[in-house]
Amino acid sequence: MADGKWRRAGATLIRVIAVWAASALTLLALAGILPDFQLQSDDGDTITRTAFTAAWGAGAFGLLSALVWPVLVRALLIVPALVLGALVFFLNGSLLLIALRLIPDGRGDAAPETAVVVAAVMSAVASATSTAFAVRDDDAYRRRLSRLAYRRRRGRPADQGGPGREGPPGTVFIQLDGVGHDALVAAAAAGLMPTVAGWLADSSGHRLTPWRTDWSSQTGASQLAILHGSNHDVPAFRWYEKETRTVMVSSRPASALEMQRRAIERTRDGGLLTIDGASRGNLFSGGAGQLALVLSMAARRGKGSRSRAGYFAYFSDPANATRTALSFVAEVVREIGQSTRARARKVTPRVKRGGLYPFIRAFATVVERDVVVAAVLGDLFAGRTAVYADLVAYDEVAHHSGPHSRDAEKVLERLDRSLALIAKIADRTPRAYRIVLLSDHGQSPGETFAGKYGLTLKDLVRAGSGLPVPRRAQRTRSASEARDAVRIALHRPVEGGVDEQAAKLSDPIVLASGNLGLISFPDIGGRASREQIDRRHPALLSTLANHPGIGFLLVRSEEHGSVVLGPGGAEVPIAELSDQEAPLAVFGAGAADAVRRTDTFPHVADIMVNSMYDPGTGTVHAFEEQIGSHGGLGGEQSRPFLLWPRGLTDPLDIMAAESAESAESAESAESAESAEPGESVSAPVPPGGGLVGAEAVHRVLTRWLQESSGPQVPVRAEGFAGAGPVDEPFPPGVPGAGPTAARTAQAIQPLPPPNRQDPAPDATGTTA
Repeated sequence: MADGKWRRAGATLIRVIAVWAASALTLLALAGILPDFQLQSDDGDTITRTAFTAAWGAGAFGLLSALVWPVLVRALLIVPALVLGALVFFLNGSLLLIALRLIPDGRGDAAPETAVVVAAVMSAVASATSTAFAVRDDDAYRRRLSRLAYRRRRGRPADQGGPGREGPPGTVFIQLDGVGHDALVAAAAAGLMPTVAGWLADSSGHRLTPWRTDWSSQTGASQLAILHGSNHDVPAFRWYEKETRTVMVSSRPASALEMQRRAIERTRDGGLLTIDGASRGNLFSGGAGQLALVLSMAARRGKGSRSRAGYFAYFSDPANATRTALSFVAEVVREIGQSTRARARKVTPRVKRGGLYPFIRAFATVVERDVVVAAVLGDLFAGRTAVYADLVAYDEVAHHSGPHSRDAEKVLERLDRSLALIAKIADRTPRAYRIVLLSDHGQSPGETFAGKYGLTLKDLVRAGSGLPVPRRAQRTRSASEARDAVRIALHRPVEGGVDEQAAKLSDPIVLASGNLGLISFPDIGGRASREQIDRRHPALLSTLANHPGIGFLLVRSEEHGSVVLGPGGAEVPIAELSDQEAPLAVFGAGAADAVRRTDTFPHVADIMVNSMYDPGTGTVHAFEEQIGSHGGLGGEQSRPFLLWPRGLTDPLDIMAAESAESAESAESAESAESAEPGESVSAPVPPGGGLVGAEAVHRVLTRWLQESSGPQVPVRAEGFAGAGPVDEPFPPGVPGAGPTAARTAQAIQPLPPPNRQDPAPDATGTTA
């Protein structure tokens, strides 16, 4: 034991000396290269004296970085994330200037702008040297991450620590945002994701299955249901609420907080992560006590609840900060180069990728990835029971480069390396962990609606309503046909291109969520009916339904109830919708049920518009500037994946058990009859099998947590901002308060043995 300690101490001393020497040599080299940086007196010094000065400066800089840097980062947590990334360089440069002032006899001097460069290079060299010495030293690597975890878990009650590896395992849920089932399988088969391929190839490893999203195939709806058990009344990524005259947007902190509050109020459950959980990089907290980069908590105050709390643990290490900052700059340059090549080669389809986008992409693919992965590693060492993390890199790049582009494939390669790191560390933590990989939706490729037809959905709505449209849109064929339809419907010409009666009415609000469009009439109380719309804009519905870029519409009729309208005058009452008949036949199994469920939402738009879908090419037309999109029905966007260790119960067995229990229980049957429209009470296995809806995924993940950690008992969910004790209301006046925030106790009953064999790989993507 003593010998081991001495060896570790000796290795640490050697590593410190090596890093110090490398930093000193870097200072000497830069002093010879940069004209505004010197390590000698004005009269000159001997080589020995100069080397001593470099060593002194390198030591002072390293000591300041170790002592002062963490304090600076903590003080700057109030700074926005992108600004903090830029400040890394200037803060490092400031520390170097201070270190140079500490050199005896004033021999060190540098211009401020030069100090920034020198500090960045020194930090990179020091990091590379330290990493090189620790490549084969797993203990050193583990100790470094343990120190990172310790800083994050200080103040945590001792009785919440994870048990040893002989105890129940924890669970890590990693969400690869926007990676569809087919994209994952293709990437694994092509060697882009060797870690995932290894899990699938190992007969005792993981199993893979697709699942089907709701009509709203986007992160806001899917992750809300996965983490909080309900996405009721989330019709799209953004929607208009007439009673408050507000536009809800899933990516806004205030909207995300309200969505989370409504879900908790509906389910009376704090979320998937209420039992010793951590939420990293998500839109919603899931009831977790440990938060980092959680959007719904971004505006909240209080220790541990701010969305940037996880930055301190990562950026307190100057080597991490410098490495991430340099990678950030490299990613910006990479994006500018890729977009320039795409324009030069006239790649189609493509969208504009200038402005702030290169920086947004770099933040998603570098900064957020690094911080979230570091936070997850810290959670593993802390022994947390459940961790849910979202890596958004692929989704961001695929929107602008395409889901099957080389740019997106490169991102998948880097994500796989992050998965490999997490898996490697999970084998070395005090507690055993099961890694579950999943996605919230996929992405469907295709040219934008505006790129294909020359006008936006808003332009088409205005043209079909007889309202003014931009000149560029007036010249398109779609706008001309829409205006002709207005003239015919009104039985008179439209003077100046504008219907005077329509122009006096409030303009419709047109919102886009990928290839799903929402049209609302703010001056019509409640949900506007088809008859009201026809009286106001006689040509609008037929113009939209017959446009080649639109697949179908959903609108409420006073006579027939809600109806779906399609090309050629197709009109189907929602009760008679079928997946096998027009206009939903091309959208695949489950489309009719998804539309029917959304129709029950209180805030469904007056007109819901789904773009066309070509099953031959898998393409859709996004109503936003995206050539890889999601948000509606059609193609890969509705087919995400779930990848889980074989030791956990098969999801279909869980769904079958729930269905059996529901059918056999009279109380459950009565509950189902009295449930509110759209509420999920039972979870029958659909025809053809598979998981349907994000709420079903939540129930599966909840079951797996129960299997891993035993029965869930009531606890105080104080870590969840705004939560109160079990069976007690939220504290009055707390924003986002719901009726309760803690999971109720549940006993685990063993599932009946499966009455089927594990399937071999087949066309559905279910992999044995």
